[in-house]
Amino acid sequence: MSDRQDRLVIAMAQVNPTVGDIAGNAERVRAARAEAARDGADLVVFPELVLSGYPPEDLVFRSAFLDTIQAATLTLAGETADGGPALLIGAPWRFTDPDDGRRKLGNAALLLDGGEVRAVILKFLLPNYGVFDEVRVFSRGPLPDVVAFRGASLGIMVCEDMWGPQVAGHLAREGAEILLVLNGSPFEVDKHGQRLENARPRVSETGLPLVYVNQLGGQDELVFDGESFVVDAAGALVGRLPSWGEAVVCTTWTRDPGDPARWTCADAPLVPPYNQDEAVYRALVTGLGDYVNKNGFPGVILGLSGGIDSALSAAVAVDALGPERVWCVMMPSPYTSAESLEDAEGVAQMLGIRYETVSIGPAIGAFGQMLGGLFEDRPADITEENIQSRARGVTLMALSNKFGPMVLSTGNKSEMSVGYATLYGDMCGGFSVLKDVYKTTVNRLCLWRNAHGLPSGMRGPDGPVMPARVISKPPTAELRPDQKDEDSLPPYPVLDRILNGLIEGEQGVSDLIAAGHDTETVHRVWHLLNVAEYKRRQAPPGVKITLRAFGRDRRYPITNRFVG
Repeated sequence: MSDRQDRLVIAMAQVNPTVGDIAGNAERVRAARAEAARDGADLVVFPELVLSGYPPEDLVFRSAFLDTIQAATLTLAGETADGGPALLIGAPWRFTDPDDGRRKLGNAALLLDGGEVRAVILKFLLPNYGVFDEVRVFSRGPLPDVVAFRGASLGIMVCEDMWGPQVAGHLAREGAEILLVLNGSPFEVDKHGQRLENARPRVSETGLPLVYVNQLGGQDELVFDGESFVVDAAGALVGRLPSWGEAVVCTTWTRDPGDPARWTCADAPLVPPYNQDEAVYRALVTGLGDYVNKNGFPGVILGLSGGIDSALSAAVAVDALGPERVWCVMMPSPYTSAESLEDAEGVAQMLGIRYETVSIGPAIGAFGQMLGGLFEDRPADITEENIQSRARGVTLMALSNKFGPMVLSTGNKSEMSVGYATLYGDMCGGFSVLKDVYKTTVNRLCLWRNAHGLPSGMRGPDGPVMPARVISKPPTAELRPDQKDEDSLPPYPVLDRILNGLIEGEQGVSDLIAAGHDTETVHRVWHLLNVAEYKRRQAPPGVKITLRAFGRDRRYPITNRFVG
């Protein structure tokens, strides 16, 4: 009698784990399993390292952490003895290396079924680039075996294993019928297309359908968009889960009567992706919301200047947390215009948030008196400008200390790239939501949010979130009379194109000049980018949305005499 099964229901569990919350993550697994069981699932597939949270970084060096994960895994495995769905989860897992007999730690996919751990599949290709340094914390496993499951032959891979042909090809030769991939793939602009374009060659090479399950949520600077998908054996996209939302979705698979080794997927939703501006905005909302909530902050406080960066930061905070958890403070100086006062108050009213005005004039006067003797006979310069910014930073930190909300800094990537920011002033804070967002993108996001009402799943107002003048007026720091950003910097559209080439494109000065950029401007921007590295090392974390975010991706030395 054959044990072959001609129908299989595979649930894709796109969930939001928290690093280190092993008990909480296990409960998420249980809840997803219960939901999938109601829909008749045979197997529930979870993201990479769902039990530990991803990435766990140096937590995996702690024996107590690994012991807790092992105990939670065995408990979950025991629960599958109830005859319900099996679980395919990710977790750090100790194993004995078959080549040298040593105990090592792997990034594993674990099949839990029938009350036990039925299979351990270790990640074969360990990424060691950009934000990934898995070679430092994990050992790679052998090429995986095919797993027999309820009459089907499953080829199981962990994230990076799909990005090259070696593992999928091996599994196909070993008799796999369906490829399942557990993933912790962070969001980057345009990355959903890249994932699909890496899945399709594996399908083409093997002739096998592929199920890709990705993590959701924010973890420090990384943010995961989900957008799990299914590709059939012909390479067609036949299922895609929504991005930026948890989901447990069952897909029904049946054998082809004419070709028993061929499986076909039915009943999978095919949700269209968001456009780029909405995807980036949702990345910021998710990243900030999870950072605040997972770290237990009661809310955020930020300086509202009447400018576009602080207005967008406030809007993202309200959409992520709700207006009752966002507190904005206008801190005028003698150089603050009436227009800025009006615009800051307008933003606060449109967002429905708590709003205070605290003048920094007394602090500026006190510093002038305190330092006057030492500064005697020297003209005012950037020193006095930075004192204003630092007075604002001290004010926000004092309110944070006294009342509890986390300070949200409001600088953007264009400013951070060229050092147009003040250490211990506007750079102070616990999180910088626009840290990886260029100024031209800030403008686009403000226009998008103002034009689209209340996006689904958000907590802000249904309608525009800032006065139109906030977006259209020339940017200014207002630290001296009639100051404009373009007094110190190239126009932002020019600056951002040059920065994108230098940072994301890793282009040289000569490349950018050859592309038509002004020679003097390119050299100036290149110099500013290099000398500001010491500032960026002291900046708060922020949501990563580009290929080359400062800190996690772009790691230049501070002491650096190479000028190229």
